[in-house]
Amino acid sequence: MRYEAIVIGVSSGGMNVLKIISAALPTDFKIPIIVVQHVGAHSDSQWIQLLNEKSNLHVKEADEKEKIENGKIYFAPPNYHLLIEKDKTFSLTIDERVNFARPAIDVLFESAAEAYRNKLIGIVLTGSNNDGTKGIKRIKECGGLTIIQDPKTAESPYMPMSVLTAIEPDHILSIENIIAFLIKLK
Repeated sequence: MRYEAIVIGVSSGGMNVLKIISAALPTDFKIPIIVVQHVGAHSDSQWIQLLNEKSNLHVKEADEKEKIENGKIYFAPPNYHLLIEKDKTFSLTIDERVNFARPAIDVLFESAAEAYRNKLIGIVLTGSNNDGTKGIKRIKECGGLTIIQDPKTAESPYMPMSVLTAIEPDHILSIENIIAFLIKLK
């Protein structure tokens, strides 16, 4: 089966794992990756520039109505929920916080599940709340592939452990094994 998109949700400890993942993916990795990293409402985007410098893929903030393209890693901008429309474009909203967060992982995951159905991979990484649990459950219900970081390897294991209380993910992997799995998809 050919996957058309990967969504990643991450919170506490996330920058470390995102650096590793973005640097490890090869230049010919085509599946777009869309990320919600919990950041403060007034966070600047310098960390995205740093990731872009270390990555083989183009890393950028998602823009309103932007068409999702292969070979890119998109991030939700600070203080905006990131949604994926049925036509595979982004929408940004300033709706109420979800799980005390904006951007919220659940918002991205649920909209992506509806847009991509069984052609989506959802990944929940390190984090210290339960954001992503409801969304990854929706991905599984729509036939998508679900992966969580092995809680034993997470800087903050609460988010992946929360997923385990809701669903049986397809894979529970270390960051190194998540990268190896993704590289095999290309």
